[in-house]
Amino acid sequence: MSTRFEALPHRHVLTLPTMPSAVRTARETAEQALTEWGISLRHPTVDPALLILGELVTNSVRHAAVLSPQLTVIYAAGADTLAFAVHDRHPYQPQLHGAATRGGTGGLATVMELALGLGGSAVVRTDADGQGKSVWITLPL
Repeated sequence: MSTRFEALPHRHVLTLPTMPSAVRTARETAEQALTEWGISLRHPTVDPALLILGELVTNSVRHAAVLSPQLTVIYAAGADTLAFAVHDRHPYQPQLHGAATRGGTGGLATVMELALGLGGSAVVRTDADGQGKSVWITLPL
């Protein structure tokens, strides 16, 4: 999928403390945004998307909190696309596609299995200063 996030008409940005409560808040905010944008929570892409979102926020909480006291979630959608990103300021760059091919379970392996299984994509974008990153997920609706 090559949709540019900037081209999607619906966008919402949420910044949270990098702590366990962020997982629930990010998910609840996604559900609210999707409803406001007219995307049914019963759409077959929504539950896997929420699981992916939860895994990514959990990874930031578990692995980035020491260097990144906040994380940011970007939500975006269009008529046929759902996209979101989780950003933190920890310099570690996860290997998403390696997680899918190593046969791992949970975490990034789950993210990749779900994203690719839905016909979506996942990429890591490094901050310009190399001290943070965003994991971007794009899924077809």
